[in-house]
Amino acid sequence: MPRYRPGQESRVTNGLGQAELIAVLAAVTGEEPRVMTVAAGQALPSGPFISGHRSLQSGLRAWIEQQTGHPVGFLEQLYTFADSDREAAATPGSGDETSLRRISISYLGLVHEQAAPGAEQPEWHGWYEYFPWEDHRAGPPACLGPVLARLALWAAAGAGAEARGQRIDYAFGQHGAHWNEDLALQRYELLYEAGLVAEAGCSDLPESGRPMRADHRRILATGIARLRARIKYSPAAFELMPDRFSLLQLQRKVEALVGLRLHKSNFRRQIDQQELIEETGEMSSDGPGRPAMLYRYRATVVQARALAGTRLPISRN
Repeated sequence: MPRYRPGQESRVTNGLGQAELIAVLAAVTGEEPRVMTVAAGQALPSGPFISGHRSLQSGLRAWIEQQTGHPVGFLEQLYTFADSDREAAATPGSGDETSLRRISISYLGLVHEQAAPGAEQPEWHGWYEYFPWEDHRAGPPACLGPVLARLALWAAAGAGAEARGQRIDYAFGQHGAHWNEDLALQRYELLYEAGLVAEAGCSDLPESGRPMRADHRRILATGIARLRARIKYSPAAFELMPDRFSLLQLQRKVEALVGLRLHKSNFRRQIDQQELIEETGEMSSDGPGRPAMLYRYRATVVQARALAGTRLPISRN
């Protein structure tokens, strides 16, 4: 599989091969983080980049809406994939098979889930269908045991067993190491290297999650890792909230993204200290129990924090 290379390109030039856009569109519906897919859940929305817009981002927004029928709010570039071994293609008109450099520019977008009647028949799937080991809200998931057992066999079978074991412990929070939710990409890459995901040829480990075409699951892991890290220092999560929400709704959205349960009192205290939100004067009438106060994000805070950054409180139980 190709390695990632960060890119900040604002345009794509011809001559290196095909250029395509790949979109990781994330939403949180209820308490389930979701991603928009095509090809019956096997791929992320992708297609050729066609110039004609004043910027790559404006072109991408138009392309996403055309392909998925879905507007996009927050949008940022993830990485540019430009390795020569991503795909072999024939040079047009040459009659020879030549390895062309295919440039893929991936973007992360945050949206509210809704029906997406786009040209590619997009549909929504849960993150944790693809990465079941990443959801620790109810404690370590059942799939983690078989995955770690196979990783241990892989580590012991090859050269450098001690170093492999240390990498497993670090990535999966074993033997005294702390589980780090931001290492979603590293965990997937380790499983790929060990040959324990379908994309690497594995067919007998159902706990390894739902596969995707080519390197799209790796790109999705990149998006998950980026978003988990980003919501701790920027107001990106604001894009996933309704206009009015309770503090419990906000906490549950953040927990869904990071795959962890958070300390309720610490979460609320830090939200209060940072003055991110304000009361609306309205109460929620949904659900059992006492009505909950509804809040909204301060418009000035959203604008200022977008520049300066803020840390959402990820304090564990």
